[in-house]
Amino acid sequence: MNINIMLFDDFETLDAFGPVEILSRIPSHVLKYYSMAGGIVTSAQGMKIETESICTANQNGTLVVPGGRGTRALVNDEKFLACLKTMGEKAVFCLSICTGSALLARAGLLNDKKATSNKKAFVWVMSTSDKVKWLKNARWVVDEKFYTSSGVSAGMDMTLGFVSDQYGVDNARQIAQDIEYIWHADKEQDSFAVKEG
Repeated sequence: MNINIMLFDDFETLDAFGPVEILSRIPSHVLKYYSMAGGIVTSAQGMKIETESICTANQNGTLVVPGGRGTRALVNDEKFLACLKTMGEKAVFCLSICTGSALLARAGLLNDKKATSNKKAFVWVMSTSDKVKWLKNARWVVDEKFYTSSGVSAGMDMTLGFVSDQYGVDNARQIAQDIEYIWHADKEQDSFAVKEG
């Protein structure tokens, strides 16, 4: 399966590369990194990633959309949102991490669907669309082909959930063991939702 990671300047590094670490451990996955124009994209932490133009993507696969401070401008970028909508509609699955769900919501991909996002940015994310059934207490949410997670490290929990759904829970547990990660496997409860009030 193609794993298409959609990047943009000021994305949150762990949002993308936590899930990448997990998704890369499925032998049938082919990971590709894309941006609107291609070329170098720089994360919020200064990590530089070489990307291909989204125009070259094989869209029949899984789309991964990280969050980060770069999403604040992109929710008003009509060209980006139109491209994201096309990619999301054609994708077999669509995974967003943190405020990446704000981009999916603004593009109209989450209309009438359940979703979640980063708890510190939850009020802002909700403001991007009143057509989404936002679930604040969830660590991650699955609605049809759309997976959305809470903030940053929650993307790893969600991605292990995705692996569990598609390849079996034993595979997810083995990956968590291999990367020495404690998987928070209860998608319904996010302790950070309580901390943020």
